[in-house]
Amino acid sequence: MGTLVSSDRTMLRRASKVGRKFSNPVPTVIGGLGTIFKLLPHYLTNKAETAPPRLLGPFSTDVSIYAKAPESGLRVTWMGHSSLLVEIDGVRLLIDPMWDERASPTRWAGPKRFFAPTMRLEDLPPVDVVLVSHDHYDHLGEASIRGLAGLESMRSAKWVTSLGVGKVLQQFGVEAARITEIDWTESLTIGGLEITAVPTRHFSGRSLFNRFQTLWSAFVLKGPKHTVYFGADSGWWEGFAEIGATYGPFDLTMLEIGAFDALWDGIHLGPDGAARAFEALGGRGLMMPIHWGLFDLALHAWRQPITKIVELADERGTKLWAPEPGRPTDVVGGVEVRSDWWR
Repeated sequence: MGTLVSSDRTMLRRASKVGRKFSNPVPTVIGGLGTIFKLLPHYLTNKAETAPPRLLGPFSTDVSIYAKAPESGLRVTWMGHSSLLVEIDGVRLLIDPMWDERASPTRWAGPKRFFAPTMRLEDLPPVDVVLVSHDHYDHLGEASIRGLAGLESMRSAKWVTSLGVGKVLQQFGVEAARITEIDWTESLTIGGLEITAVPTRHFSGRSLFNRFQTLWSAFVLKGPKHTVYFGADSGWWEGFAEIGATYGPFDLTMLEIGAFDALWDGIHLGPDGAARAFEALGGRGLMMPIHWGLFDLALHAWRQPITKIVELADERGTKLWAPEPGRPTDVVGGVEVRSDWWR
């Protein structure tokens, strides 16, 4: 699989645990049942258009494009939310694959997709790595993992994830021998691509009763010619600056902008936090908004994250990279991509 290495820096260190539970890199309060009761009145009175009035799209991926390597050496297909197909310096990764109809433990209730998958799982090109950041339902869908695990085209893929998440993948059909779990600051090299897990301020768990028992991570993807930061889920914390100084500069910085609220700003960035994090990470290259546009996971209007980040980018001179769902798009240094599909 490769050789694991680790480092120990001021804020960038391996994850710590208290008993069976992993800890955040900085003190963080995660709401429980009390937060749910606080939110309930807001949900009942909320008048924001939290979901489109009808299904969006359809969006369709031209899979024939994958027969040819990207001219720039870096090509990304955004499937919506945080699901991505990343082709970087000859290595193809599928990140946080989410083809499930709902981001939920059940198939009959819970946040439902705003648009259908842009391609069938069976039509995915062969990938070298499936990268799973953490075990939340909007990042790790059971049907998606079971489907991928059963595909002949995926037999040679390696699965890389955070500590403890491998057990969930095994439950859904992934062979243990194909899974590598890595801790914060550990790196794994596959096909010349160095994949490093870095701390993020979030949490884990697929129920109220197993929170924090698996790890959550962001990842740095460093190839011979390109470096990408996949931020996964995180609230603001001072470690962004050290991540940027240690592993950057980044050609493409992927940061979450959706599913945020003042009640949980310690675990989600939102547009303002993403703009701040981008600058802390070095403020160079292109910023890609992720974690939006597919599920109703908060009280804000579904378009609000993208409209706000566009406004902030224009104010700050940030170059945005935001293609429409399902379109394989080359990343070219300094060249913005701004699709208005959401309008």
